[in-house]
Amino acid sequence: MAAQIHQFMCLEDNFGVLIHDPATGATASMDAPEAGPILAALKETGWTLTDILVTHHHNDHIGGIPGVKEKFPGARIVAPSKDKDRIPGADLYVSEGEKITVGGLNAHIIETPGHTSGHIVYFFEEDKMLFAGDTLFALGCGRAFEAPAPVLYESCMKLAKLPPETKIFCGHEYTLSNGQFALKADPANAALQERMKEIQALREAGKATLPTTMAVELETNPFLRAGNTAIQANLEMNGASPAEVFTELRERKNKGW
Repeated sequence: MAAQIHQFMCLEDNFGVLIHDPATGATASMDAPEAGPILAALKETGWTLTDILVTHHHNDHIGGIPGVKEKFPGARIVAPSKDKDRIPGADLYVSEGEKITVGGLNAHIIETPGHTSGHIVYFFEEDKMLFAGDTLFALGCGRAFEAPAPVLYESCMKLAKLPPETKIFCGHEYTLSNGQFALKADPANAALQERMKEIQALREAGKATLPTTMAVELETNPFLRAGNTAIQANLEMNGASPAEVFTELRERKNKGW
């Protein structure tokens, strides 16, 4: 049986996500931004929390853990090995190439340094689902806080090799603002222009823009298209390496271009 997903909002713009295995009853929370909405979602679905899968150490991804654990003390916390000192008390620390299970669901661990040095993502291969945390966003990517932008670029390119039908769940609802930047970076992209119409309609209706898919991101996300000649020409960076173009895009996004 396929995994069931329940997505909801936490804090101001964080996504909360529950991943449920109907065959075993196991349920994981992807990160724990805020306890209240997670507990409300568990009550709404009737699911019992068995796992909390952490992508990185930022407080808007782990701040809800104590409150959730108070209600579900048996829930296992899985966290990045490289963040062991910054996420103390996890039950399991994992690294690149390892697998974890949530009931009968299997997730591959992929290390994606850049946003943080220890950032990991969870790829459920059978269900073709990627939980990307703050590494890759719809039409964007995270800020390179703890590693140089080229390191984040390599992390994004690692994810870009996943199957095109992969559904991508990200840590934040940033799609509209990301898309406005993408249009400046890649103004002649017809697929991007059409996607932005859909995104604007979703946001006006108060609906989430996620999940996206890898195929859609490869076609419209400028951070995955840093090797595109039209983007390079628009940035006056003809002949630059994709990593250099990615770095320039990230710098411009940081400065509000």
